[in-house]
Amino acid sequence: MEFRIIKTPSSGTIDIIKRRVGPNCSTDFENVPAVGLVQGRMIEMICAADIAEKAVGVTVEDVRGSCPQNMIMIAIFGDTSSVESAIQEIKFKMEEGN
Repeated sequence: MEFRIIKTPSSGTIDIIKRRVGPNCSTDFENVPAVGLVQGRMIEMICAADIAEKAVGVTVEDVRGSCPQNMIMIAIFGDTSSVESAIQEIKFKMEEGN
């Protein structure tokens, strides 16, 4: 899995994510303090989304795209410390095998 955090994302970055997430998005994109991006296999991303939402007060959305290697990406939205905590918890739980 690959992980990245964007602190204070630009409006252009938010626009890209909005287009990729699609119309069924439940996240309010106004004043998004941070976005965590996690990419991996589908099974990993479903587990990662569950871990993130259970760990701290973040919102997780599926980011659509096409990848020849069948990788998918999720976006984790919240304040910077919550996004960082969610990603740390994902890493911990995935290494642990839970």
